[in-house]
Amino acid sequence: MKTTTRQLLKAFIPALFASIIFIMTFCDSKTPVDLIVHNAKVYTVDEAFSKAQAFAVKDGKFVAVGDEETIMRQYVAKETIDAQGDAVYPGFMDGHCHFNGYGENLIRWADLKGCQSYDEVIERLKVHDSLYPAEWLLGRGWDQNLWEVTEFPDNQRLAEAFPNKNVLLTRVDGHAVLASKEVLALAGIDAETKMDGGMAIVKDGRCTGVLMDNLADVAKALVPKMDAAQQTRALLKAQEDCMGVGLTSVTDAGLDIATIELIDSLQQTGQLKMHVNAMVNPDDETMNHFMRQGVIDEERLTVRSVKIYADGALGSRGAKLLAPYADDPTNDGLILESDEFYRHVCQKAYNAGYQVCCHAIGDGGAHHILDIYSEYLKGGNDLRWRIEHSQVIDDADFQRFADLSVIPSIQSTHCTSDMDWAEERLGDRIKNAYAYQRLLRQNGWVINGTDFPIEDISPIYTFYAAVARKHLDGTPTEGFQMENALSREQALRSITLWVAKGCFLETRKGSIEVGKDADFVILDRDLMTVSEDKIADAKVKLCHIH
Repeated sequence: MKTTTRQLLKAFIPALFASIIFIMTFCDSKTPVDLIVHNAKVYTVDEAFSKAQAFAVKDGKFVAVGDEETIMRQYVAKETIDAQGDAVYPGFMDGHCHFNGYGENLIRWADLKGCQSYDEVIERLKVHDSLYPAEWLLGRGWDQNLWEVTEFPDNQRLAEAFPNKNVLLTRVDGHAVLASKEVLALAGIDAETKMDGGMAIVKDGRCTGVLMDNLADVAKALVPKMDAAQQTRALLKAQEDCMGVGLTSVTDAGLDIATIELIDSLQQTGQLKMHVNAMVNPDDETMNHFMRQGVIDEERLTVRSVKIYADGALGSRGAKLLAPYADDPTNDGLILESDEFYRHVCQKAYNAGYQVCCHAIGDGGAHHILDIYSEYLKGGNDLRWRIEHSQVIDDADFQRFADLSVIPSIQSTHCTSDMDWAEERLGDRIKNAYAYQRLLRQNGWVINGTDFPIEDISPIYTFYAAVARKHLDGTPTEGFQMENALSREQALRSITLWVAKGCFLETRKGSIEVGKDADFVILDRDLMTVSEDKIADAKVKLCHIH
């Protein structure tokens, strides 16, 4: 019997409708979300360091993490990103930087990083002064260790190039400045000036303009502050650069009331999307303002720590050593404050439930502050007080990090920046310098950061320096004191989950896990498997902040 077209259609249409209903029912069974990322190599950085292929995001949180088939079957999204097999990581976090200061540098200061001579410093300043003429000529980043003659500069050259000008040039470490004679006069500093925790370089009975630590701060305090509009522009520019290198959260190591409140207001209006962990400055006005409020734990702002300084920097020989510098036997560095000051800050922080985060670079600085901490930290605790930098540690003091539950906050690129000359400063003590693996073993984790703008802003460079302990050009070929290099897994944790833990945010940030903030970054190569010499070339394809 012949089957007509009408009969075929009559039989086909019900089946077609059944199929449509099935598909619609199937689709309706999917859970709607805002975003799906799939076809990826996802490093979750969870406790097991597990990997996934896809995840779903809703209302700024990860709601599912798993294999491709499961995520695509169970969820439907407004936006879907095909990662094309690229590596995806939790949003990178900087455990110690100067976010506000970096932004200010971008709009006000001449960049003197990498200058190979004092002549080059002068030439860069001339260009900056012609482009941005102002009452003050400011620059940052000079480092005499890079010059053929590694002596501190003299402000006589400034008088010749910029007569009658207020010139203030901050050294790369932030702990020394070169001030013109006009600035010295404004500050009331001359060859006879003395100050606890500060020092001036004097030559032939004349102050050369090089001021260290507390004396440098006197000169810096004369620089006119940015107004709110300038500071807003600086913060937003800093955010743009941070996101460009994959940073989604930063810890700013030392801020005043006005800056923290400006950051908060920009976050509330949605202009500043990054999370900022703000360490407060240790003056009573700032501490009282925040500590009376208790711990501040907002969606994008954390305030629960105070920043203090034990000593200066190694490059300018202000870091406090237990014995004199190998290349300057008359000098063992500086302790910057009185013990009464340290105890005052520690007691206020302890009472308010705040962390104390103390800059200590030399073994004498670290030893001194561990002694102070020991008066408040009794045995195992979860207060997470920190030593920032932890660059040189005496043999006997490593164990004290564990005994007191003190967390080292390191900057891997300090190691690679300093390694060519650090042994000249330290002699045999170099074996206990930049000892990141040994420090990690004390409590099982370390916090890593860049200290930008002192170092480059890139967390990828931090990762590379931690793992390879080489310059970006791959030298030295054997690496530097490789027994203290971090593994790739440790290095990744140190710029994600451990930074979050360093500011009590490990339940919210630092890994790609269900319930956490959906901050993530997609790179053009896999940091965990690419050859070592290709790590630093990694580029950010996408930086997503919840």
